[in-house]
Parts: sequence; C-alpha cells; structure tokens
Amino acid sequence: MNVERWLSVQEIAAHLGVKTETVYVWVARKHMPAHKVGRLWKFKVSEVDAWVQSGKAAQKDEG
Repeated sequence: MNVERWLSVQEIAAHLGVKTETVYVWVARKHMPAHKVGRLWKFKVSEVDAWVQSGKAAQKDEG
C-alpha cells in the first residue's frame, strides 16, 4: 500500500519551483488545495499537480 505523504509549504514550493510566499498567495487567492493542520498548511502532491494542470494557477487573481 503506497500512502501519499503530506508536504510542507517549503516542500510544495520546491516541488513547484516557486517561493514559499507564492504558495501562501495561491492558497489565499487562487484556492490552491491545502489542508490546515494546527497552524501549518499541508499539501498532497497529487491534489496540487491536478490543480496546476487544470490551469487554476495561471488564472488572474480574484478580487
């Protein structure tokens, strides 16, 4: 059984090749799939990759 592990903000930023600040902006403004665990944001690579492939990362900011 292969269980996908949760990634931190730093790890998902490295996976995507962006700064950690960009990850926080995407979570807040572009509804990047993220899960709050206590005070920390955690990410599943499969969810984030699907979100990027859907084009939502490239959309203009809302508001």
